[in-house]
Amino acid sequence: MKVAVTSYGDNLNSSVDRSFGRARWFVVKDFDMDSVDAHSNKQNIDAPQGAGIQAARNIVNLGVDVVLTGNVGPNAFRTLSAASVKIFIFGKKVETVKEALTEWREGRLQEVTEATIGGHWV
Repeated sequence: MKVAVTSYGDNLNSSVDRSFGRARWFVVKDFDMDSVDAHSNKQNIDAPQGAGIQAARNIVNLGVDVVLTGNVGPNAFRTLSAASVKIFIFGKKVETVKEALTEWREGRLQEVTEATIGGHWV
């Protein structure tokens, strides 16, 4: 199982990024292979529009099963949901990628069934 966490940096000790589409990095923990990879989201940080959809497509292409983030917009939510990627939201107490993964593994994060914020153009 692969779990992606939105992050400001490229490792488990990095601070979480509470944005999905414009997150700086996606740190991906592969629990089956016991590996961690970081994937830059630089191309979407300053995108005038479509950042959520493109970030979601990138996540799907990486074979991610679960996303941990602070917020997810409607277009990203629909794209991830269509690919059966589950989305869990972490609260303000979660500070690092490692903490987000621990909270998720211990069942303390809530899976969302709809976008948590409005779209960029809503």
